[in-house]
Amino acid sequence: MSDDPRLGARPPRRVSRELRPEGTVVDLGRGVLLGGPEVAVMAGPCAVEGRTQILEIAEAVRAAGATVLRGGAFKPRTSPYSFQGLGVRGLELLAEARAATGMPVVTEAVDTESVPIVAEHADMIQVGARNMQNFGLLRRVGRTGKPVLLKRGMGATIDELLLAAEYFLAEGSEAVALCERGVRGFDPAAPHLLDLNAIPLLRTLTHLPLVADPSHGTGVRAHVAPMARAAVAAGADGIIVEVHTNPSEARSDGAQSIYPGQLRELVSECGAVARAVGRSLAPPRSAPAAVAGP
Repeated sequence: MSDDPRLGARPPRRVSRELRPEGTVVDLGRGVLLGGPEVAVMAGPCAVEGRTQILEIAEAVRAAGATVLRGGAFKPRTSPYSFQGLGVRGLELLAEARAATGMPVVTEAVDTESVPIVAEHADMIQVGARNMQNFGLLRRVGRTGKPVLLKRGMGATIDELLLAAEYFLAEGSEAVALCERGVRGFDPAAPHLLDLNAIPLLRTLTHLPLVADPSHGTGVRAHVAPMARAAVAAGADGIIVEVHTNPSEARSDGAQSIYPGQLRELVSECGAVARAVGRSLAPPRSAPAAVAGP
């Protein structure tokens, strides 16, 4: 995997399956693995909007069969006037939701300054599509030792994605998963394209686990479940979807957020697909036992 064929053969990159044919399994804690025989479902709101909202959605996605809670505390937005997230308060609410549901939390760090506080509260740090080539951020996240979910940039090639992941491994972090979240298309009827071809292609190139994001990859609520099923069939180790109890009132990405009932159907359907290809979905989380009072 030489960067430049004119320079001759180079040692394989750390991300290369050539170095680890058996594949990497990323442990998120609380019994959740990415890259093993089970396919993980990661679900939750695009953004944490308040205590009642995140606790309600967290319990709903747990009951629907999700095993990882996703939610944004810091939100990189195209417009500076859009909702940017609750910041540290959002992280605290995610930690409270984790305690209530038993699900590990994945949330995004948007700059180097936010990395330490995100690492303190999250079980897995997400680096979003807009930051895929923010190399200072990649190095800083890699040094935390936390599991990482790296999303592919909207115009990034497969090789650019792999080289971005290489930054984490170069810093000594091997608990890295890649996320295919869709690229920009040319057709206004379908401007967001989930690149399903990337999943089997990456499977041959890298030992890192692969996650698919049909929410951002389609941008349309009705298309999330079909593409989630297709991603599992293509070999994804996990899917990450946006869920909201009232999408029309969501402060971000309401049009692509599915309802908890739709998530339950999606989990059932993806389970059937997983079994058809010799895998299974990770078992649903049980609600933590209530703690008795004094």
